[in-house]
Amino acid sequence: MSEIRPGGTGTEGFGRLITHFLKKDQKNTGEQNAAWSELWDTDQSDLWDRGKPSPALAEFLERKLDHSSLRKTEGQILRALVPGCGRGYDVVMLALHGFDVYGLEVSPGAVSAANAYAATQLTHPSAENFSNQDYQPSDGHGGVKFVEGDFFTSDWMGDCLREEEIFQGFDLIYDYTASYILPLLPLWCNGFLCAIPPSSRRNWARRMQELLSPTGILVCLEFPLWKDLDAMGPPFGLNGVHWDLLAEGGDGILHSSDDLTDEKQAERRGQGQGLWKRVQYYKPELSFDQGRGTDMVSVWKLL
Repeated sequence: MSEIRPGGTGTEGFGRLITHFLKKDQKNTGEQNAAWSELWDTDQSDLWDRGKPSPALAEFLERKLDHSSLRKTEGQILRALVPGCGRGYDVVMLALHGFDVYGLEVSPGAVSAANAYAATQLTHPSAENFSNQDYQPSDGHGGVKFVEGDFFTSDWMGDCLREEEIFQGFDLIYDYTASYILPLLPLWCNGFLCAIPPSSRRNWARRMQELLSPTGILVCLEFPLWKDLDAMGPPFGLNGVHWDLLAEGGDGILHSSDDLTDEKQAERRGQGQGLWKRVQYYKPELSFDQGRGTDMVSVWKLL
């Protein structure tokens, strides 16, 4: 089935999610937010809801986190943020691995659904929250709070602070994708970077810089890497986009005709112009089937 490209005229075979967003102004953040809320309010979260936490995140937390540059002092509980958290699967998973976690959603319906999910899972967690069923966090599980707000504004950040606390950034931010496909009909995905219009990508990088602690890490499940960069979304293809935005300081707007190897991008744009350093990059052994075996995990720190 062909993918939608800018300028396409047909509608046959288009996924409902893509069709929904084709009617919206991609440069209007408020209209984009309202479009997501509309899907929650009309009980259409099945268009992207995968129904379980990210296997790649569980693998990272249990096998790779100790090899990252994230460190904590004795008695410290690290804080995590999951923007665009949906029903909160990955928020709960991070909490079960010892973090205090904040899930951000623009839709009150999503916040309500996430609170209901967390109430059950924090007391009786499913096996899907762990890649190793024998895993036990050394400090027990952390707390969970779901916050309604727009990632690109700051008015929600006060809800993530304790009394009289000054914001110093999150220790871990997870940019994720939860995708779902029904047989014979491609119904795509909520993620975060892959779900926002390409024109907002530079703002995404700026906000990540503002929200991350100077010693924290940004963990990205890079998906979809197999999708044509010029195809319509959401989700939008992301092959090479994280490197361009973070390592090179670009705008993240790439095209399928570009040479997307890291080395070629660095040669073309000037290596070291970005504000981020990639400290881990690997293909997860565990991920959603919809990644078609191409998903990558990248871990970033601020320079």
